Amino acid sequence: MTDDNYQHQAPRNDEIDLVELFYGLWMQKWLILLVTLVVSVGATSYALLAKPVYESRVTVMPPSLSEIADFNLGRNGGTGLKPFSVGEVYAVFTRNLQAEKNRRQFFREVYLQSLDEARRSGSHDSLYKAFASEFSISAPNKSQPDLYSVTVEHHDPAEAAAWAKRYIDQVAQQSLDEMLKNAQRELAVHAQNIEQQIDGRRESAKARREDRITQLREALTVAEAIGLDNPPVITGRSENNRELSAFMDGNLMYMRGSKALQAELRVLKARESDDPFIPDLRNLEEKYKLYANVKLDPERVAVFRQDGEVEQPDTPIKPKKILILALGVVLGGMLGLFIALIRLMLKKRLPHS
Repeated sequence: MTDDNYQHQAPRNDEIDLVELFYGLWMQKWLILLVTLVVSVGATSYALLAKPVYESRVTVMPPSLSEIADFNLGRNGGTGLKPFSVGEVYAVFTRNLQAEKNRRQFFREVYLQSLDEARRSGSHDSLYKAFASEFSISAPNKSQPDLYSVTVEHHDPAEAAAWAKRYIDQVAQQSLDEMLKNAQRELAVHAQNIEQQIDGRRESAKARREDRITQLREALTVAEAIGLDNPPVITGRSENNRELSAFMDGNLMYMRGSKALQAELRVLKARESDDPFIPDLRNLEEKYKLYANVKLDPERVAVFRQDGEVEQPDTPIKPKKILILALGVVLGGMLGLFIALIRLMLKKRLPHS
């Protein structure tokens, strides 16, 4: 046979027609069934022996207006403090809910403590990745922009529910403390500012009283020097405000007479408080009491609402036994067919080797 004829016939020897292929596979049907059975048995064993995984989910939503009302005690248009809105309060909670700091804290205080000593001493980075796969927070979607979900997967259904509730409670307490601290701090700052105004006005009133006493003493000295006990009768000058002012408070104060000056001096020296003579002092005191006396009760406020109770799951989400069994049968069959095809190809090539 020439080389050209051989080259034309060689490809035909490598070809396998469908009849020959099906016949070859049929002859190896027990091999295919055996491989399929082995893989199926392995998949079934995994589905039956693998630890079930349960999922607990908690959904949260914004608080109601009544639940944030006490945050706004002492906050209205007249006080200069803007009231908190539902969105502002809920934003504090959702920010803490998604904070990596809180996840790490929960990982250290809860997840690590649930592991045995051997696993706990391993790589914390690897353990945190495992924790992250079992613990997730779902962000809101367009249809429900205010709803967040905390999902925990665990082999123990009771522990899954407990972890979900514990994380929500931890974040809620932190957010509540933050809101109370911010609200009380703003009230305290305003109270402090008003207290400083009150103290400043009292000091100014005391200084003005002391100045008045000094002026009266000098006027009394002059009045006694000229022997003026009573003020002279001034006619036709009551309409002259400038002269009357000088007569009472200015350089002519001595003309009030020594008796009047001595009487006013005794009153000013005996005065125990300047408060009644300070303009707008009582209004400032009312504002101070409003800010200083506000006490926010943490039992009467909330930073979120929980959508339903945290229920213990009773049906595992993993492993999905039917799906695993079906995949085992399919993959086993495919593997069996692949092995049978390899054997056919090897048998066909053996005579040429």
